[in-house]
Amino acid sequence: MARSCEIVAAILTSCLLMTPVWGASAGALGTVVASDRASVGGAGAAVGTTVFAGDNLSTEDAGSVQLRAGSARFLLAASSTATVHEDGGMPAATLLRGSATFSTANAKAFALNALTAVIRPKSDDPTIGQVTVLGEKQLLVKCTRGALTITVGDDSRIIAEGSSYRIVLDPAESEEAQNQPPPRGSGTRGTGGSPLKAAKSKFVWYATTAVGVVTFLAVREALESPDRP
Repeated sequence: MARSCEIVAAILTSCLLMTPVWGASAGALGTVVASDRASVGGAGAAVGTTVFAGDNLSTEDAGSVQLRAGSARFLLAASSTATVHEDGGMPAATLLRGSATFSTANAKAFALNALTAVIRPKSDDPTIGQVTVLGEKQLLVKCTRGALTITVGDDSRIIAEGSSYRIVLDPAESEEAQNQPPPRGSGTRGTGGSPLKAAKSKFVWYATTAVGVVTFLAVREALESPDRP
Protein backbone atom coordinates (compact mmCIF):
# COMPACT_ATOMS: atom_id res chain seq x y z
CA MET A 1 0.00 0.00 0.00
CA ALA A 2 2.81 2.38 0.93
CA ARG A 3 4.46 1.69 -2.44
CA SER A 4 1.20 2.48 -4.25
CA CYS A 5 0.85 5.76 -2.38
CA GLU A 6 4.38 6.72 -3.40
CA ILE A 7 3.60 6.02 -7.06
CA VAL A 8 0.39 8.07 -6.96
CA ALA A 9 2.20 10.93 -5.23
CA ALA A 10 4.93 10.87 -7.87
CA ILE A 11 2.36 10.99 -10.68
CA LEU A 12 0.52 13.92 -9.09
CA THR A 13 3.78 15.78 -8.56
CA SER A 14 4.73 15.27 -12.19
CA CYS A 15 1.35 16.64 -13.32
CA LEU A 16 1.78 19.72 -11.16
CA LEU A 17 5.23 20.32 -12.57
CA MET A 18 4.03 19.94 -16.16
CA THR A 19 0.98 22.19 -15.82
CA PRO A 20 2.91 25.49 -16.05
CA VAL A 21 4.61 24.26 -19.23
CA TRP A 22 1.30 23.40 -20.86
CA GLY A 23 -0.18 26.72 -19.75
CA ALA A 24 2.78 28.66 -21.16
CA SER A 25 2.34 27.15 -24.62
CA ALA A 26 -1.41 27.62 -24.79
CA GLY A 27 -2.34 30.71 -26.78
CA ALA A 28 1.21 31.39 -27.99
CA LEU A 29 0.92 33.39 -31.22
CA GLY A 30 4.45 34.36 -32.11
CA THR A 31 7.90 35.52 -31.17
CA VAL A 32 9.52 38.95 -31.02
CA VAL A 33 12.22 39.06 -33.72
CA ALA A 34 13.13 42.76 -33.52
CA SER A 35 12.51 45.37 -30.86
CA ASP A 36 13.46 48.94 -30.06
CA ARG A 37 11.84 50.86 -27.22
CA ALA A 38 8.84 48.55 -27.17
CA SER A 39 6.94 46.53 -24.59
CA VAL A 40 4.79 43.39 -24.42
CA GLY A 41 2.23 43.37 -21.62
CA GLY A 42 3.98 46.30 -19.97
CA ALA A 43 7.38 44.58 -19.86
CA GLY A 44 10.33 45.13 -22.16
CA ALA A 45 9.92 43.36 -25.50
CA ALA A 46 13.25 41.53 -25.74
CA VAL A 47 14.09 39.60 -28.89
CA GLY A 48 12.94 36.01 -28.41
CA THR A 49 10.00 36.93 -26.17
CA THR A 50 6.96 34.70 -26.75
CA VAL A 51 3.77 36.62 -27.43
CA PHE A 52 0.42 35.17 -26.34
CA ALA A 53 -3.18 35.81 -27.32
CA GLY A 54 -4.39 38.84 -25.41
CA ASP A 55 -0.98 40.46 -25.05
CA ASN A 56 -0.79 44.21 -25.53
CA LEU A 57 2.07 45.60 -27.63
CA SER A 58 3.19 49.21 -27.48
CA THR A 59 6.05 51.32 -28.81
CA GLU A 60 7.56 54.60 -27.69
CA ASP A 61 8.42 57.54 -29.92
CA ALA A 62 10.88 56.31 -32.57
CA GLY A 63 10.40 52.74 -31.31
CA SER A 64 9.19 49.60 -33.10
CA VAL A 65 8.55 45.92 -32.53
CA GLN A 66 8.27 43.07 -35.01
CA LEU A 67 6.69 39.66 -34.45
CA ARG A 68 6.96 36.40 -36.37
CA ALA A 69 3.64 34.58 -36.21
CA GLY A 70 3.38 31.45 -38.33
CA SER A 71 3.47 32.49 -41.99
CA ALA A 72 3.22 36.19 -41.17
CA ARG A 73 5.20 39.05 -39.75
CA PHE A 74 3.71 42.00 -37.92
CA LEU A 75 5.56 45.28 -37.47
CA LEU A 76 4.23 47.90 -35.04
CA ALA A 77 5.58 51.35 -35.81
CA ALA A 78 6.55 54.15 -33.42
CA SER A 79 3.98 55.56 -30.96
CA SER A 80 1.58 52.70 -31.64
CA THR A 81 -0.47 50.20 -29.63
CA ALA A 82 -2.00 46.87 -30.65
CA THR A 83 -3.44 43.74 -29.06
CA VAL A 84 -2.71 40.30 -30.51
CA HIS A 85 -5.28 37.51 -30.59
CA GLU A 86 -6.64 34.68 -32.72
CA ASP A 87 -9.21 34.99 -35.48
CA GLY A 88 -10.65 31.63 -36.50
CA GLY A 89 -7.46 29.87 -35.48
CA MET A 90 -5.08 32.24 -37.27
CA PRO A 91 -2.90 34.99 -35.79
CA ALA A 92 -4.51 38.42 -35.72
CA ALA A 93 -4.04 41.83 -34.14
CA THR A 94 -6.18 44.84 -33.33
CA LEU A 95 -4.50 48.18 -34.01
CA LEU A 96 -5.60 50.62 -31.32
CA ARG A 97 -3.50 53.61 -32.34
CA GLY A 98 -0.63 54.45 -34.64
CA SER A 99 0.50 52.40 -37.60
CA ALA A 100 1.29 48.75 -38.35
CA THR A 101 2.62 46.77 -41.30
CA PHE A 102 2.06 43.06 -41.91
CA SER A 103 3.45 40.61 -44.44
CA THR A 104 1.93 37.23 -45.26
CA ALA A 105 2.79 34.12 -47.24
CA ASN A 106 -0.81 32.90 -47.67
CA ALA A 107 -4.42 34.12 -47.39
CA LYS A 108 -4.99 32.68 -43.91
CA ALA A 109 -1.74 33.81 -42.34
CA PHE A 110 -2.93 36.99 -40.60
CA ALA A 111 -5.78 39.48 -40.12
CA LEU A 112 -5.51 43.06 -38.87
CA ASN A 113 -8.46 44.73 -37.18
CA ALA A 114 -8.64 48.51 -36.98
CA LEU A 115 -11.73 50.35 -35.68
CA THR A 116 -14.61 48.42 -37.32
CA ALA A 117 -12.59 47.24 -40.34
CA VAL A 118 -10.79 43.94 -40.92
CA ILE A 119 -7.89 43.88 -43.37
CA ARG A 120 -6.61 40.57 -44.75
CA PRO A 121 -4.51 39.30 -47.66
CA LYS A 122 -6.71 38.53 -50.64
CA SER A 123 -4.85 35.43 -51.82
CA ASP A 124 -1.97 33.07 -51.14
CA ASP A 125 0.40 35.39 -53.00
CA PRO A 126 3.01 37.15 -50.84
CA THR A 127 1.33 40.28 -49.51
CA ILE A 128 2.36 43.43 -47.64
CA GLY A 129 -0.19 45.81 -46.16
CA GLN A 130 0.01 48.86 -43.92
CA VAL A 131 -2.75 50.39 -41.79
CA THR A 132 -2.71 53.70 -39.92
CA VAL A 133 -5.39 54.95 -37.54
CA LEU A 134 -6.07 58.58 -38.50
CA GLY A 135 -8.96 59.24 -36.13
CA GLU A 136 -12.09 57.80 -34.54
CA LYS A 137 -13.59 56.89 -37.91
CA GLN A 138 -10.71 57.15 -40.37
CA LEU A 139 -7.95 54.82 -41.53
CA LEU A 140 -5.21 54.93 -44.12
CA VAL A 141 -4.76 51.54 -45.80
CA LYS A 142 -1.91 50.81 -48.21
CA CYS A 143 -0.98 47.73 -50.20
CA THR A 144 2.58 47.50 -51.47
CA ARG A 145 2.56 43.88 -52.59
CA GLY A 146 -0.19 41.44 -53.54
CA ALA A 147 -3.74 42.58 -52.80
CA LEU A 148 -5.76 43.22 -49.65
CA THR A 149 -9.39 42.71 -48.72
CA ILE A 150 -10.97 45.30 -46.42
CA THR A 151 -14.26 44.33 -44.79
CA VAL A 152 -16.63 46.41 -42.68
CA GLY A 153 -19.75 44.46 -41.74
CA ASP A 154 -21.06 42.98 -45.00
CA ASP A 155 -19.24 45.52 -47.17
CA SER A 156 -16.03 44.04 -48.59
CA ARG A 157 -13.68 45.48 -51.24
CA ILE A 158 -10.27 44.85 -52.77
CA ILE A 159 -7.24 47.10 -52.46
CA ALA A 160 -4.87 46.37 -55.33
CA GLU A 161 -1.09 46.32 -55.21
CA GLY A 162 0.37 49.83 -55.25
CA SER A 163 -2.88 51.41 -54.04
CA SER A 164 -3.53 53.58 -51.00
CA TYR A 165 -6.92 54.64 -49.64
CA ARG A 166 -8.16 56.89 -46.89
CA ILE A 167 -11.12 55.05 -45.37
CA VAL A 168 -14.03 56.91 -43.76
CA LEU A 169 -16.23 54.64 -41.62
CA ASP A 170 -19.94 55.11 -40.83
CA PRO A 171 -20.39 57.41 -43.86
CA ALA A 172 -24.09 57.98 -43.16
CA GLU A 173 -23.01 59.87 -40.04
CA SER A 174 -20.09 61.63 -41.68
CA GLU A 175 -20.73 65.02 -43.24
CA GLU A 176 -17.24 64.87 -44.71
CA ALA A 177 -17.96 61.60 -46.51
CA GLN A 178 -21.13 63.00 -48.04
CA ASN A 179 -19.84 66.40 -49.10
CA GLN A 180 -16.07 66.25 -49.59
CA PRO A 181 -14.83 65.77 -53.16
CA PRO A 182 -11.99 63.34 -53.80
CA PRO A 183 -8.57 64.80 -52.99
CA ARG A 184 -6.37 66.17 -55.75
CA GLY A 185 -4.04 63.65 -57.25
CA SER A 186 -6.33 60.71 -56.47
CA GLY A 187 -5.14 57.51 -58.08
CA THR A 188 -7.13 55.66 -60.70
CA ARG A 189 -6.27 52.07 -59.83
CA GLY A 190 -9.06 49.90 -58.45
CA THR A 191 -12.19 51.93 -57.74
CA GLY A 192 -10.41 55.13 -56.69
CA GLY A 193 -11.68 58.61 -57.46
CA SER A 194 -15.06 59.79 -56.24
CA PRO A 195 -16.26 58.13 -53.03
CA LEU A 196 -19.22 55.77 -53.10
CA LYS A 197 -22.56 57.07 -51.89
CA ALA A 198 -22.85 56.82 -48.14
CA ALA A 199 -26.28 55.20 -48.20
CA LYS A 200 -24.95 52.23 -50.18
CA SER A 201 -21.91 51.28 -48.16
CA LYS A 202 -20.45 50.78 -44.69
CA PHE A 203 -17.54 53.01 -45.61
CA VAL A 204 -16.27 55.30 -48.33
CA TRP A 205 -12.73 55.53 -49.60
CA TYR A 206 -10.60 58.18 -51.24
CA ALA A 207 -7.65 57.12 -53.36
CA THR A 208 -4.42 58.78 -52.31
CA THR A 209 -0.96 58.87 -53.85
CA ALA A 210 0.22 55.45 -55.01
CA VAL A 211 2.62 53.79 -52.61
CA GLY A 212 6.03 52.32 -53.26
CA VAL A 213 7.76 49.23 -51.95
CA VAL A 214 8.14 48.90 -48.19
CA THR A 215 11.78 49.46 -47.36
CA PHE A 216 11.83 47.80 -43.95
CA LEU A 217 14.28 45.02 -44.76
CA ALA A 218 12.97 42.39 -42.34
CA VAL A 219 9.42 42.70 -43.65
CA ARG A 220 10.58 42.43 -47.25
CA GLU A 221 12.72 39.40 -46.49
CA ALA A 222 9.81 37.75 -44.70
CA LEU A 223 8.17 37.19 -48.07
CA GLU A 224 11.11 35.53 -49.76
CA SER A 225 10.25 32.07 -48.40
CA PRO A 226 7.25 30.51 -46.60
CA ASP A 227 9.82 28.90 -44.33
CA ARG A 228 10.93 32.34 -43.14
CA PRO A 229 7.65 34.20 -42.45
